[in-house]
Amino acid sequence: MIILAGDIGGTKTFLARFVCEGEAMRPVAEAAFPSRHYPDIEAVLQEFLREREAPVQRACFGVAGPVLDGRCETTNLPWIVDARRIGQDFGVPSVALLNDLEATGYGIPALAEQDQFILNPGQEQARTVTGARGNRAIIAAGTGLGEVLLFWDGFQYRPSASEGGHCDFAPSGPLQAQLLDALWKRYPHVSVERVLSGPGLMNIYHFLKETGAGEEPSWLTERLAAAEEPAAVVSETALAGKADLCVKALDLFVSVYGAEAGNLVLKTLATGGIYLAGGIAPKILEKLRDGTFMKAFLDKGRFSPLMEQIPVRVILNERAALLGAARYACFRDEKRSG
Repeated sequence: MIILAGDIGGTKTFLARFVCEGEAMRPVAEAAFPSRHYPDIEAVLQEFLREREAPVQRACFGVAGPVLDGRCETTNLPWIVDARRIGQDFGVPSVALLNDLEATGYGIPALAEQDQFILNPGQEQARTVTGARGNRAIIAAGTGLGEVLLFWDGFQYRPSASEGGHCDFAPSGPLQAQLLDALWKRYPHVSVERVLSGPGLMNIYHFLKETGAGEEPSWLTERLAAAEEPAAVVSETALAGKADLCVKALDLFVSVYGAEAGNLVLKTLATGGIYLAGGIAPKILEKLRDGTFMKAFLDKGRFSPLMEQIPVRVILNERAALLGAARYACFRDEKRSG
């Protein structure tokens, strides 16, 4: 069986064709596309599928946004992704849409050991009193912010989609409260995503700059003005220690990341652990390892001892959601152990 899988994000769209053979799947073609260079997903699919003659029998796409009735208006991209329309336009009998974090959840079993970095080994609570495995969770900062719960259905961890990234930003400490106050002047609603995402890092950077936390060197002004992804410039400059303003911005960003990851663990009781996914975490792994993230993660008052037991892992493989979409298309009719 030939299947088509996709990971549709606000910055990049990954597409791949797989051959499904029994309990295995083998990639036969794969490509990445800059999402904003295309008017819609159909244009990307036309380019990818050109001159590929073998018919696709199933397709599944992870999409960064809420999926309702097989349709998604992407949050950080001016696209409408419609499963029925894709099926009709490209002659695919079966097309499924998942939230991108749902797809990542399905992709975790396909990851190798080297695809993950352990920030906190913790002590996974493998079983609840009913015999079920403890919940897990995923949080992913990238162009936007995604959050998802993984629950054990008796055969596998099954992801349950959410739009938790659009819940209210809850500041921790006076500096973050000042940040919230500044963002309220710009946005009618300040979600966690306004702080914990690529654009969120820039919101933090501009807040610190405007409040006199540091000077912006002229060379940095030029780099930011010319950059297609200014948040990447800020994080790279911070990791290199070349501008104090960037160092402070990334430090505050990682503190918010740790706090929100801890919030998600408590809201889902993810005693089985939490994964950091998305495009940002692997690129700032050095900063995530310096203790700033875990300090904020553990700072949960009476529940700090519980938080110390929670495994925290960073997903390093940017194809996790693509692999999850492929696994869903290949194996969604089967109950699988694992």
